[in-house]
Amino acid sequence: MCSIVILKQSDSEWPIIIGANRDEMQNREALPPGRHWEDRPHVFAGKDLTAGGTWIGINDFGVVAAIMNRMNSLGPMKNKRSRGELVLDALDHADASESLNAIIEIEKDSYRGFNMFIADNLNAYWIKSDEKNSLIEYFNIPDGISIITAYDRNDLNSKRIKTYLSKFALSSEPKPGRDEWQDWEMLLGSTYSDDNNPLSAMCVKTEMGFQTVSSTMIALPSFQPKVGSSKPIYRYANGSPDKVSFADMTI
Repeated sequence: MCSIVILKQSDSEWPIIIGANRDEMQNREALPPGRHWEDRPHVFAGKDLTAGGTWIGINDFGVVAAIMNRMNSLGPMKNKRSRGELVLDALDHADASESLNAIIEIEKDSYRGFNMFIADNLNAYWIKSDEKNSLIEYFNIPDGISIITAYDRNDLNSKRIKTYLSKFALSSEPKPGRDEWQDWEMLLGSTYSDDNNPLSAMCVKTEMGFQTVSSTMIALPSFQPKVGSSKPIYRYANGSPDKVSFADMTI
């Protein structure tokens, strides 16, 4: 997955709202979100059929995790484990802080570089594992809009972030309780790039088959899901979001 947009509002009824586009080769097969792992019935996520992991998911405790490649670390490498495993590992825990602690203790050299996002309705973290650095770093994500790609959070050296950070900041924020997502749906499906480079668009389309293959929106309520109360909302576009509509998923 190549982009994640985060709206954190600590005092809101919906403290975490995210939109995420997965950019991948079109012929890399995947299953839409579901409970695909017999040994992890608490995990709801899409499944990458090549490596067996996932790019984004949620668990029954309300923890969300997602992963992206760092710059110059695209694709697998011999003797390296799949980064999609790390999302599943993060979703084995009951809150975001526990997940963070588990991920920062991994054997860093077993994986290629990555950016990771972990959140629940109280805390949100960006985890950075750069192949040029011997340490895994982590940061609290502040209130407001954040975008993470293969670059650092809100890094304007990323042409995608430079173009779209202000667009998301100026857009009408989603209102999950009213099922209002229009501005974010439009932006996640936007193929506009100010340098005419398709890789700088939010919704990627290239002639080589590398493109945005799916899109996800998740909203976490301000308290843990209980019977008769608000629950997380999970919406999924199983294809390029400029062409395929988002559907509400039953978690």
